Amino acid sequence: MTVDSLQSVEIKAFVPARDFAQSLRFYERIGCVIAWSSSDLAYLRFGETSFLLQNFYVAEHAGNFMMSWLVDDADAWHRHIVATRVVAEFGVRLGKPADRAWGIRDFTLTDPAGVLWRIGHNLPQETR
Repeated sequence: MTVDSLQSVEIKAFVPARDFAQSLRFYERIGCVIAWSSSDLAYLRFGETSFLLQNFYVAEHAGNFMMSWLVDDADAWHRHIVATRVVAEFGVRLGKPADRAWGIRDFTLTDPAGVLWRIGHNLPQETR
């Protein structure tokens, strides 16, 4: 067997949570579905994308953890996040959408544990 014959199915990140119940509520509020959960781990999905939320927290880890969420329309997602009112409810930070030098239009959202999410879409080739 060679590496060329191997197939990859998916990669999931284990996202830390300082307050597991609060983080579950936060992610549900922005539209994620809790597909499975225990006291230590939850499997969260949004459409075809997913990640694992873990009942684990180390400040240095969470504060340096970053996730990239590729969506179809970053501006529509930003409006959606604003409409959920999670910034006021959970005390999280939300940045404004902007075009990035690396060919993505995105915005930042920091979850209740301090994990930084970059939510964006690919820019057309001619605007890069």
